[in-house]
Amino acid sequence: MPVRPAHLPGRRARHGTVAAVSAALLLSACAAAPDDGGVTARSGAPVKSTTAAGRAALPGAAGEPKRARQALPGVGPAMLADIPDTARQVLLVTGDGRNEPTSTVRLYQRTTAGGWEAVTAAWPAHNALKGWTHDHRLGDLRSPIGVFALTDAGGLLPDPGTRMPYDQSDAFTVSGTGFEGEPLDGSFDYVVAINYNREPGTSPLDWARPQGAEKGGGIWVHVDHDGPTQACVSIAEEHLKILLRTLDPALKPVIVMGDAATLAR
Repeated sequence: MPVRPAHLPGRRARHGTVAAVSAALLLSACAAAPDDGGVTARSGAPVKSTTAAGRAALPGAAGEPKRARQALPGVGPAMLADIPDTARQVLLVTGDGRNEPTSTVRLYQRTTAGGWEAVTAAWPAHNALKGWTHDHRLGDLRSPIGVFALTDAGGLLPDPGTRMPYDQSDAFTVSGTGFEGEPLDGSFDYVVAINYNREPGTSPLDWARPQGAEKGGGIWVHVDHDGPTQACVSIAEEHLKILLRTLDPALKPVIVMGDAATLAR
């Protein structure tokens, strides 16, 4: 098993300025979370991603049969085509409906035979209040549909044992209430940045937006607060800790996310 990478050099220092960004500003990005442009954002121009840079990375990726991709449950050829050949882990987020705020999350890993095998149970989750969109915009209260890399993590609490770069910071503190009056405290105790409109290799708190501020950002997988988000995906804390311990940067993990009907195309 690969050794967990150390924190990126100078990472905490860089966030000295980022930490000044208020929790309220972060919440505006994800009713409890942020966003990042990973592999491709189907709603706009391709976003800079470390996944594309590592296309030759893993043994066996180049020669795998196309039929291997067809084993990912509920994912049709259009979305399958966006999953890089180098991706060996897929976090699949299947929304209950195009305009619904609830979904199911499950982590899959590519087998040596080329198919996909579930490595976690199916977990209940929340997404944005108004559901999903191919053209996410700041404040539209919809989660972006697409395939995005997962490269960075962080949170208010100490690293639970992830192999991903992890930024622990008090800037992940959040308070207030969500759309259903539920408390938001603890929502950012652990987060995984979704590479939609963000710079890979930086803290989830980094405020760079390569596609422009109007395309939103700061979209994360974070701790569920029992209500819809502004754009993020949220799961129970116990499940997020399992996810953090299971994601492996060497396996080039991506998230595949959207409503069930769109994912199936």
